[in-house]
Amino acid sequence: MNTGTFLDNIPKVTKNLIVINVMVFLGTLLNETAMTKAFALFYPTSPFFHWWQPLTHMFMHGGIWHIFFNMYSLLIFGSVIERMIGERKFLIFYFACGFGAVALHLGVEYLQAQHYMSQIAAGSQSAMAMYQQLKMTPTVGASGAIYGLLIGYAMLFPQAQLTLIFPPVTLTAKWWVIIFAAIELFTGVTGMASGIAHFAHLGGMLIGFILINYWRKNGTLFPRSW
Repeated sequence: MNTGTFLDNIPKVTKNLIVINVMVFLGTLLNETAMTKAFALFYPTSPFFHWWQPLTHMFMHGGIWHIFFNMYSLLIFGSVIERMIGERKFLIFYFACGFGAVALHLGVEYLQAQHYMSQIAAGSQSAMAMYQQLKMTPTVGASGAIYGLLIGYAMLFPQAQLTLIFPPVTLTAKWWVIIFAAIELFTGVTGMASGIAHFAHLGGMLIGFILINYWRKNGTLFPRSW
C-alpha cells in the first residue's frame, strides 16, 4: 500500500517543474517589473530582450489564475505522461514543446514586424506605434509546453473521457484536442482574444504531435523495461 504524501506521489520531473514555476511566481509578486524585464520573452529587437528568455519565460505567469490552470494541467497530464514515457524523455518532451511554442510565436511576430516595417517605410505613424508595441510586449507562461502535454496525452489515451470544469461537457481527449487546436488557430488568425499567444499554443501542440509520432515510429516511445 502506498503511504507516501501527495507530493511524494507526483513524478519527479513534474513535481520539480511545478515547484520552480511556483517559486518564480512568488518572486514575480515581490518585484513584477524587474522579473518581467529580465525573464519574460520579448521580441529580439526589443531593448529588454535577453538570450535566456526563450527558456525563462516558460516559468513566468501573469496572474494567479494563469499559473493555477497551467500547473493544474501540468499535474494532471504531466504526471501521466511522465510515468508512461519516463523522466528523461518527458523532460525532453516538455521543453521541446516549450521551445516549439517560442519558435512559432516569434515567427509570427517576425511576419507582423515585417508588415509594420513596410508600412513605416511608406510613412505610417500608426504602424510605427504598432511595431513599438510589439517590441515592448512581454510573453509569459508555460502554456506552449502545456498544450504540448495536452496533445501528448490525447495521442497516448485518445478515448479517455475528459470533462471541463466550465462548461461541464464531457468528450474524449482526442476531440478536446481537435477543438482546442481549431479554436487557437481561428482566434490566432482572426486576432480575436488578443493578449493570448495563440500561435505559441499551436507551436507546442505541433512539436508534441511530431515527437510522439517520431518516438512511436522508432519504437522508442516507452522505456525499454516495457
